[in-house]
Amino acid sequence: MTFPWAAFAANLAWAAGAALAVMLVTFAVAVRKGVHRIVDCAWGLAFTAVALVTFVASADHGDPGRRLLVTALTAVWGVRLAVHIARRGRGHGEDPRYEDLLAKAPGDRNLYALRKVYLLQGALVWLVSLPVQAAQYITGPMSAWAVAGTLLWAVGVFFEAVGDAQLARFKADPAHKGRIMDRGLWRYTRHPNYFGDFCVWWGLYLITCDSGAAAAVSLVSPVVMSLLLTKGSGQRLLERRMADRPGFAEYAARTSGFFPRPPKRTVSRPRTGARR
Repeated sequence: MTFPWAAFAANLAWAAGAALAVMLVTFAVAVRKGVHRIVDCAWGLAFTAVALVTFVASADHGDPGRRLLVTALTAVWGVRLAVHIARRGRGHGEDPRYEDLLAKAPGDRNLYALRKVYLLQGALVWLVSLPVQAAQYITGPMSAWAVAGTLLWAVGVFFEAVGDAQLARFKADPAHKGRIMDRGLWRYTRHPNYFGDFCVWWGLYLITCDSGAAAAVSLVSPVVMSLLLTKGSGQRLLERRMADRPGFAEYAARTSGFFPRPPKRTVSRPRTGARR
């Protein structure tokens, strides 16, 4: 099958515009509210916007079933994530990550946030969304690659949604204050939500593997996302903040850092730290 490079190249510009628009609107709302943590809600919504724009732009090019599938998978993941983050942050002040970042601003804090947070995240959305864009321009019918990708995506959403819900319930119970969350999926990986994200984006990438050209141009997406989750703003940054909390070292010693596996057997000790 021939990949429509010209149409896909035009779509890259449309996708960049969609991601930028979501980030600029979010920036305006954040400045008005005086809290930049709401940009985390825009992350999932920006991917959804890119998927929807690509769905419209690819109407005369890609396979209808694959276009609908990729758009739906991206929207379900993006909207769920945005709603979860909005609920989690309701009633809270600025995120410590952004407080630390904005403390380094050489001039206007808002303009610094625009450059260092919003525009950067918009660029990452554009880059990471390449499988979402490329898959919608594949003209041939879906194969086993699409089935495998959808199943892996489902595993990812399960780990994200269930892990987030388990942690929220744990933290809502006053009896758990000051304790490490090591139940449910958190027994098997210290970051079920990040592992879920990993599966989601590798799953979406597999759907592009029906076309060698689409797969080649999209491979950078899951690789970059994997690095962000494990080496960038995900696992490494969170664990650096938690390293000195009582009980975390014991939890880390027995629990996998990323890929789920049965916990190691260690000597039981009192748990006195907070999960986050």
